[in-house]
Amino acid sequence: MEFQEVVRRRRMVRNYDPDRAVPAAVVDRILGNALHAPSAGFSQGWAFLVLEDPADRERFWEASTDDSEWGVGLRRAPLLIVALSHKQAYLDRYAERDKGWEDRDEARWPVPYWDIDTGFASLLMLLTAVDEGLGACFFGIPPGERTKAFKEAFGVPEAYTPIGVISMGYRAQDKRSPSLKRGRRPLEEVVHRGSWGGPTSGTSPHPS
Repeated sequence: MEFQEVVRRRRMVRNYDPDRAVPAAVVDRILGNALHAPSAGFSQGWAFLVLEDPADRERFWEASTDDSEWGVGLRRAPLLIVALSHKQAYLDRYAERDKGWEDRDEARWPVPYWDIDTGFASLLMLLTAVDEGLGACFFGIPPGERTKAFKEAFGVPEAYTPIGVISMGYRAQDKRSPSLKRGRRPLEEVVHRGSWGGPTSGTSPHPS
């Protein structure tokens, strides 16, 4: 599939055919592509928990939510991939000689790149799913007790933070999300050229 077509087709799919498993070779390609995401200092501070067995997936849903009615269609997904970030990997990497931040001070980081980079990897998985003819959806685990219960249920080390979960599978018929009625914001509302709100903001620098 052409890249532009992959981007055009990408959307959050919330209902799946529970009787069609994702082939192992496709799962491997999805995970392999995630490893090509950019990461600060090539720290690669990410991990992916793959849940394919029905019992594991049921354990995930029991641990991560109190509402058995939430995400009925998502619960039919035959594959769940939990994307986890590892902050310490970044602090340690940037304490090395070529970076020199030996104090490992988190305040040096303008934003949490460990989470951002894991998000990049997640997006590559979402795009690969489209390219493989699959549907996928990225959603979060509620903070606090639900995140704690999830980590305990699967033995996730304390140093790792689940930034989100990707459900994947073959799409089943579902209703169009009400959110889509908002439409995509036009370029002129989100693109600022030269300065924010300046004379060139939201406009092309080239004459038409």
